[in-house]
Amino acid sequence: MSPENAEDSVLPIVSAVRRTALLTAALALLAACGPGGGSSDGAAGAAAGFPVTLKNCGRTVTVDAAPRRAVSLNQGSTEILLSLGLADRLAGTATWTDPVMKGLEKDEATVPRLAENQPSSERVLAEEPDFVSASFESILGKGGVATRDQFDDLGVPSYLSPADCAGKDNSGGGDGSRSEPLAMDRVYDEVRDLAKVFGVPERGEKLVAGLQDRVDEATADIDASGTTLLYWFANAEAPYLAGCCGAPGIITRELGAKNVFDDSHEEWPQINWETVADRDPDVLVIGDLTRESETAESARKKIEFLESNPATKNMTAVRHKRYVLLSGQAMNPTIRTVEGVERVAAGLRSFGLAG
Repeated sequence: MSPENAEDSVLPIVSAVRRTALLTAALALLAACGPGGGSSDGAAGAAAGFPVTLKNCGRTVTVDAAPRRAVSLNQGSTEILLSLGLADRLAGTATWTDPVMKGLEKDEATVPRLAENQPSSERVLAEEPDFVSASFESILGKGGVATRDQFDDLGVPSYLSPADCAGKDNSGGGDGSRSEPLAMDRVYDEVRDLAKVFGVPERGEKLVAGLQDRVDEATADIDASGTTLLYWFANAEAPYLAGCCGAPGIITRELGAKNVFDDSHEEWPQINWETVADRDPDVLVIGDLTRESETAESARKKIEFLESNPATKNMTAVRHKRYVLLSGQAMNPTIRTVEGVERVAAGLRSFGLAG
């Protein structure tokens, strides 16, 4: 689910143009002439693989040298970069919903966290970035950190996850809507793109192959075609529930199950509990979040609500305590969507609902 817009408007960044543009040019020159972040394949990429030009969400992005001071503005993007072994290339991260993915704790601890939620443009520019990446268009749009045009004016290339633009309309309110189901290939494209940008394409292919193997293993011989699911991300008063076609759709299709709200193309429509009770899903997939920006963020609070609320306590999934707990990142289009496939598959098997 995309982060909420900051209450304050984007801080002016034009005043920093000259200073940051000069610093960016200097950093690019150093990256082109110096070692590639302390790794042999990075050094080779800086010498021979640049410039890198990508088509990204309707824009052309050119990176003249492997970034040395990148800022990743969403947890999903950050976890890709950390999984690629690029902690030493990150000058900062922001906008987190969960603890970092297992195995990345030590690397993540070395990267400054600029903000738990959306940082100001001033805070980002203070790190003198030579590349910025984001998982959600709202972060790199009006009301976000800064627009991509503004970063372009500073000479700072920007990258947006293809999962948030391909087949998706973000022009309305909320978290956007999809005209076509999201495929995991979009996340794999993001991994490969970022690996190319940082001059480590082999690492990208290795990461993608590992993720594909995990999906294959989790879904082997599973058939949940008779099982209905509901995905609850956040908020008890006006719950955000998954529509047909985002990351939960990937999980659902991989398992052959059915999302009870697959008739909505909104990414995370807000639906009242009476309607939820009428759909009466077999299993509830619950976001276990650590942030404090909404009500009922943790799975524990969500389950307490479900089991005490008159509209939900008699639902089939609640009576049988069929709960699968996922991180927020597993419910977003990220590499951790694979974690979502694994955990929901394991849950359905434990409930005897996997064929």
